Amino acid sequence: MTTYIGCDDATIDLFEGQYDVPAGMCYNSYLVVGEQIAVMDTSDPRCTDEWLLNLTNALAGKQPAYLVVQHCEPDHAGSIGAFLAKYPDTTVVASKAAHKMLPQFGVTPAHTLEVKTGDSLDLGGATLQFVSAPMVHWPEVIMTYLPEEKTLFSADGFGKFGTYTTDLDDWTCEARRYYFNICGKYGPQVSNVLKAASALDIQTIAPLHGPVLYTETRTANTAEQIVCAASRHTLPVSHMTVEGALALYTTWAAYQPETEGVLIAYASIHGNTAKAALQLAEILKVKGAKKVATTDLTRDDMAEAIEDAFRYSHIVLCAATYDANIFPPMHTFLHKLSIKNYQNRKVALVENGSWAPAAARLMHDMLSRMKNIEVVTPHVSIQSTLKPSDLPALEALAESLLG
Repeated sequence: MTTYIGCDDATIDLFEGQYDVPAGMCYNSYLVVGEQIAVMDTSDPRCTDEWLLNLTNALAGKQPAYLVVQHCEPDHAGSIGAFLAKYPDTTVVASKAAHKMLPQFGVTPAHTLEVKTGDSLDLGGATLQFVSAPMVHWPEVIMTYLPEEKTLFSADGFGKFGTYTTDLDDWTCEARRYYFNICGKYGPQVSNVLKAASALDIQTIAPLHGPVLYTETRTANTAEQIVCAASRHTLPVSHMTVEGALALYTTWAAYQPETEGVLIAYASIHGNTAKAALQLAEILKVKGAKKVATTDLTRDDMAEAIEDAFRYSHIVLCAATYDANIFPPMHTFLHKLSIKNYQNRKVALVENGSWAPAAARLMHDMLSRMKNIEVVTPHVSIQSTLKPSDLPALEALAESLLG
């Protein structure tokens, strides 16, 4: 039997020191009970006391035999020291890379077990089967399959921003923002894990962030759902299913567009580039673009802009020239896309400059270092403000992008 012993953290404002999480985060942990008991990961140090209380209540006086460390990042492994101080005889189960990494975080377990793909651990009535998942998104990551319950403990895979119950009816948006900003660089590695997972009969996905996901059949069967140790009731159920999540991850890991449409990302100093971008949005709608979204790179959440860039099939980059270079918010956006392996997209460029405009050329140069990016022509160059004489060029740009 699997029990949820995780914690919500509603007070954290930045995850990994850079991602806005206005709805907080959850740090999921689970208890798998057979004749012996295994704890699946721990918690961020911010929630150590609450997590230990959940664990104590779930154990009901019993002792854990194993602690499975699927991922060494502090938001999941940050309470190992406190756990081992209370349960020093527990064997820590992890990959070879994880066992090498744990001492860097001040953790040196007395009892260890090294596992890899194909290894299993018999708890007596419950079996843990291990799947190596290197670079999803750290090199030491393992996932764990529990065949008796057809549950995949997926480490950071299939996670999302927010506390456990945040946006249960809209899993995709924050899961997408989470995936592309945290795991997005490692599409090939994610694809490899998806291939390995395809051989398993997965009815439940239990991630380290966000809600547990069930198949359509299991969603309706509360008897097969995971119980929360704190409430003794089944956890709230997301409308996203295992089938839906696997389909999205297959698309995301292959760097393929999820939505046919255009994202217009603009970086404007005095508002004139923004006016051109918004005018282009209207032109694209008239010309039949299936969906047009805009993002102001000077004000909007950069992580959400990255998410949308990967979501849509087409993108327009509109930027002012600044200090003979690209206005910094656009430069940052393109740099982040580059390090997340942005690829397989059709791109159009709009620049603005009062003298010596250079943004289009420099944006093109940054895009040229990305894989399979088609930059359409002609570029549009605006001098300071959008004028009626600029509209034919925007019309031509829209036609080239959609053609």
